[in-house]
Amino acid sequence: MYKQIISASLIALMLTACQTDQYGQPVMNKQGVGTVVGAIGGAALGSQFGGGTGRVVGIAAGTLLGAALGNSVGASLDRADMSYYNNTSQQALNDNKNGQSLPWKNPENGHYGTVTPTNYYTASSGEYCREYTQTIRVGGQSQQAHGNACREPDGTWQIVSQ
Repeated sequence: MYKQIISASLIALMLTACQTDQYGQPVMNKQGVGTVVGAIGGAALGSQFGGGTGRVVGIAAGTLLGAALGNSVGASLDRADMSYYNNTSQQALNDNKNGQSLPWKNPENGHYGTVTPTNYYTASSGEYCREYTQTIRVGGQSQQAHGNACREPDGTWQIVSQ
């Protein structure tokens, strides 16, 4: 029984270990961790049902269901970073002067960054737009990107290029 749980868990771990960062180094993000933890828990729970072949089916089904649930939970944690970033972006594009950075930080994991709006312009479609620079620091690595956002009719800003 434990061999089957360990086997199912290792398969889930290997699948999430296939992810790499921009330098080709393996990473285990929150979504990957959630998948592995969910798979292990699901396998353990599934092993409690049936016997023989039924137990193997229970472990397999528990592993898959647990991995799917854990993946979903892990993804929602990553969305917390995006929420902080998106709120700051909207405020920066609305209120800040050219070149004035506005910081954001997720206090749960320490990820942080800045959004710096720059030039205003009018797109060929007549939309009011801005260029911006963003800096994001996660896990000791800093990334910078430039983009353009245009104001929607409801007043929110929509990224049009990055």
